[in-house]
Amino acid sequence: MRTKTLLLTAALGAAGVASSMAQTVYSLNAVGYVNISAPAGFSIIANPLNASTNNLNTILTSVPDGTGLYFWDSVASQYNLSTALGGQWFPDNVLNPGDSAFLLAPTATTLTFVGEVPQGNLTTHVPAGFSLKSALAPLSVSVGSAAMGFPQADGDGIYSFSNASGQYSLYTSLGGSFIPDYVPAVGEGFFVLKATPTDWNLTFSVNN
Repeated sequence: MRTKTLLLTAALGAAGVASSMAQTVYSLNAVGYVNISAPAGFSIIANPLNASTNNLNTILTSVPDGTGLYFWDSVASQYNLSTALGGQWFPDNVLNPGDSAFLLAPTATTLTFVGEVPQGNLTTHVPAGFSLKSALAPLSVSVGSAAMGFPQADGDGIYSFSNASGQYSLYTSLGGSFIPDYVPAVGEGFFVLKATPTDWNLTFSVNN
């Protein structure tokens, strides 16, 4: 299928880049910041916090010139590219918690997200087919756990991307669990493949 071909080539030539993405959480209070160490080349990143707006020119202000973010359009089955030039993003797209995008970094860089920890009743729409998603709150727990709240159904697929190998790993939902288990890092995104659209809902508090 065309969509599957686009997914499997989504790394856009990233194979052979020997780096990995790491993350450090400095605060999980109501307001805080998260540092994500992004390698040179491709990785899937997510915005774990809510800023005053979640436009790129607000949340990603210090990235190397030539940095690109590829947003997946699940309706058109294509990527939409934003590029950082001269300290500005063109176009100034939005990256909300719960969504993610492919980052193309010309050099290894640290992304610093500053804002409020998403709390309360959180939701994001998950369309049928492929979409780029992430945890709704800054969590690093099993994607099939109650704490993550992912609305899994048998046959759902999650695809994580490895910068080091330039390849995807597939996790499939069977009997209420993902096989194998998958624990995304804070600020890490992934592809979701669902047969039918649904909403991903989570009630989250930093006090729990």
